[in-house]
Amino acid sequence: MEEEIRRYPIGIQTFQKIIEGNYIYVDKTKYIAEFRKQGMQYVFLSRPRRFGKSLFASTLHAYFEGHKELFEGLAISEYEKDWVRHPVLHFDMSGAKHMEKDSLKDYLDFILSPYEDKYGKRDNEKSPNTRLIGIVRRAYEQTGQKAVVIIDEYDAPLLDVVHEEKNLKVLRQIMQNFYSPLKMLDPYLEFVFITGITKFSQLSIFSELNNLDNISMTDQYCGICGISKAELTTQMRRDVELFAADLGITFDEMLLKLTEYYDGYHFSKHSEDIFNPFSMIIAMSKHDLGNYWFGSGTPSYIINVLKKYHYGIADLERRSTLVSEFDVSPEQMTSPLPLLYQSGYLTIKKFNPILNRYTLDYPNREVRLGMLHSLSPNYLSPVTSDNDSFLGDFLESLYEGDVNAALERMRAYLGSISNRLSNKSERDVQTIFYLIFSLMGAYVRVEEDSAVGRADVVVYMPDSVFVFELKFDGSAEAALRQIDEKGYLVPYSADGRKLYKIGVNYDSAKRTLGDWMVREE
Repeated sequence: MEEEIRRYPIGIQTFQKIIEGNYIYVDKTKYIAEFRKQGMQYVFLSRPRRFGKSLFASTLHAYFEGHKELFEGLAISEYEKDWVRHPVLHFDMSGAKHMEKDSLKDYLDFILSPYEDKYGKRDNEKSPNTRLIGIVRRAYEQTGQKAVVIIDEYDAPLLDVVHEEKNLKVLRQIMQNFYSPLKMLDPYLEFVFITGITKFSQLSIFSELNNLDNISMTDQYCGICGISKAELTTQMRRDVELFAADLGITFDEMLLKLTEYYDGYHFSKHSEDIFNPFSMIIAMSKHDLGNYWFGSGTPSYIINVLKKYHYGIADLERRSTLVSEFDVSPEQMTSPLPLLYQSGYLTIKKFNPILNRYTLDYPNREVRLGMLHSLSPNYLSPVTSDNDSFLGDFLESLYEGDVNAALERMRAYLGSISNRLSNKSERDVQTIFYLIFSLMGAYVRVEEDSAVGRADVVVYMPDSVFVFELKFDGSAEAALRQIDEKGYLVPYSADGRKLYKIGVNYDSAKRTLGDWMVREE
């Protein structure tokens, strides 16, 4: 039997290339039909990096240029009958990352020049904004059709300097001047589509273009990027079946694995489940579950924002925030949570309509483990191999139920950590324990809430539950006594697994574990 070939568009963000190359395409054109039915003209969409924004922008580009042949059999073909060809100005700002003032001006010149070659230029059009005005007007005059402006990754020049007041102000002014004509050009514009990761509210594109429709957190458009579970089980069902067959498991088992690794994104109050498209496409192609999206690069601004707001790695799970905080620009934020959400590192897990609050958490296993590995050098050894070696030895001892051997390994490991690392406070020590257990891949809960109290760390293994209580310059006996007095074991007594209570004391003078006591129930 001939092998079935499925072509996956890894790294391809051009709609025309995907269709003509017969690559797998998840049909998102119903959203274009919605734009047209509702008469929408100015649309802003925020989504994380590598989440399909550029592909959707390219799809809009092909649609407005009237390429009917590319859309045969897709949702938009049932709506569109006229296929009018509009002049399309498509600006990709992702090429303007890490630029200084002069380089950014040169880049704007670079992206405007091809349209001036096509539609002409006047001598008095010197600045980027006057050149944009001239291009749009002449495009309309020469074609008889209103122009379409697509700006992809509009905020790319600003994200890396978001916390550098001086540089941000200079670069923001340049971009403000470039985007500012869009409102006054309304008589010449058919449609404007802008994408980005976050919302810089002080840019004129948001303060002056007050008719811009931000669809980023609306239920109707929650699935405009990414792969929904419905799309995965219909349009991509065959791909899941082939993946499952290769691993020797059932379709339902494969779906559970994909859900654990790549699902969990929610982009509105009542969002459907969305899978990460970048990781999904690569996993389907390789038939291997890996950390592809996170491994493709953690932007430096994410690390910087955590440092600015003094957020530790253990501060990111199950965080609650007001809905109103999501309409604040990065320059005005008092918490990193909205930016972490917009960047895809946290997502909405629950909405409380009474309190008008979102609960945020890691979307899935890929992002959670990626964040832990990325930030752990701030607390553990900066050498990855050292961490992996220790974690493997520690895990082996714990699986065998030899808690003393595991803690002896931890004592030696902590003692080897450089004094430059941040393990000087009780909170830092707890973070180290949290990281160690989490990176093992065990199911760990830090400061576990229950009706009877809160344990510092609860670790779930296949046959055992370990309840840790940590003391900082105290005693292991006092820690063990607290477990008993507070009844921390009670919630797990009917679990059927072995129960271990462990009192641990950290000696700040030695910068490692002091004494500990272990009791099996």
